[in-house]
Amino acid sequence: MTYSHGARMVIDRLSGSRSIPAVMLAVLLYLCSALPSAAITLLRDPDIEHGLQQIAGPVLVAAGLSPKRVRVLVVNDDSFNAFVIDSQTIFLHYGLIMKVNRADMLQAVIAHEAAHITNGHLARRMGNMQHARGVANLGAALALIAAVAGASEAAVGIAAGTQSSAFRSFLKHTRAEESSADRSAAGFLRNAGINLQGMVDLHHAFRGQELLTVGQQDPYMQSHPLTRDRIRAAETFLATYGGSALPNPHADYWFARVRGKLSAFLRAPKWTMRRAPSEAASDIRLMREAVAYHRQRNLPRARAAIDGALEIRPDDPYYYELRGQIMMENREWDPALASYRKAVDLAPREPLILAGYGRALLATGRSREALEYLEKARQRDFRDGRMMRDLAVAYANLGENGMASMVTAERYALQGRLPDAELHAKRAVAQLPRGSAAWQRAQDVLIAAERLNKRKKK
Repeated sequence: MTYSHGARMVIDRLSGSRSIPAVMLAVLLYLCSALPSAAITLLRDPDIEHGLQQIAGPVLVAAGLSPKRVRVLVVNDDSFNAFVIDSQTIFLHYGLIMKVNRADMLQAVIAHEAAHITNGHLARRMGNMQHARGVANLGAALALIAAVAGASEAAVGIAAGTQSSAFRSFLKHTRAEESSADRSAAGFLRNAGINLQGMVDLHHAFRGQELLTVGQQDPYMQSHPLTRDRIRAAETFLATYGGSALPNPHADYWFARVRGKLSAFLRAPKWTMRRAPSEAASDIRLMREAVAYHRQRNLPRARAAIDGALEIRPDDPYYYELRGQIMMENREWDPALASYRKAVDLAPREPLILAGYGRALLATGRSREALEYLEKARQRDFRDGRMMRDLAVAYANLGENGMASMVTAERYALQGRLPDAELHAKRAVAQLPRGSAAWQRAQDVLIAAERLNKRKKK
């Protein structure tokens, strides 16, 4: 997880995999300019995202979805909420993860969101919004984004803010959709061997929310209306399917690890140190202590704690990644590079780990090597804004200013910084070989920005 000693975590935007076609940039830039709110912001950490995939995997398989294609990402928001806006991503607010207290409750949320994908609710809502006065353009844009998201090689970007009334309207579900999603989710959980008690307890956690004014309700209540009928339905599912599923130590472990790492970054170090000893898994306790000591600028104890976790799990790439980050932020360059190198060896296709190693190489002046790993990371995940910034620096250090401008233009475009994106795209187009792949990528950004400028003048 990228952070400072003050536990500030990097914020990134949803996007796709390899390139940004001009038509998609036009949609993205339109959304950024048309909606008066901040973009969806993500907390990126390879360990947390891997843990969520471990928790979600059985549910997604039971839903007929591929765990390799559908990702679970964490939104930088402390409220209790979850949503989907395309067929390949489930968003969980970190507040939701911290509020539920068992893996089966989190799996019930994931099953419900997966049901909205498999039951076609996204396509139906998008179609309805295209005919709604005042939000037709948003509906069309989201429909286009979701359609492209389903293609394996297409890239997607969206910056529709969670505070926008239009976006909140898009996320709302009808009672029929909720009932359908609950039925499907119950089936997914049963087929995955997950206790349906988690669904019942999740609904009970929101008992009484409907009596509050909208401003006092959790966002999940507003986008997923919870009623006594839904609670009764969940209890019926439990009675019908049974609640005698076998314990799942694997899901329980990763749930504790995800929550443990999130809380170690988000809570005060003293809070972490008081609660870490209660962890059932010794490696998770040591990991949490390592983060807490690091945030207290106590390198010897942080290093001892993360080394202790690695003694327990010596082939864990995510603990090596954390060790590399701790060492790098303390300017211990050789141990940092060694730790990142080991993490890459153990997880050679993990984009956030590749990006971390590239960042460490860049910090030690090895820009050519850094470029190799940062490009590998970019090809696998376009969501990492810090990686794109590092990639631009690596190109600039090597005198490839056209490439640096092109990457910067794409990063600004995905962030909705329209004038900056256009400025750097123009610089890139002027410097790159005409007709090259990089020149075309810059041209895509420039064309999209120019189209938006023309639309504004009308």
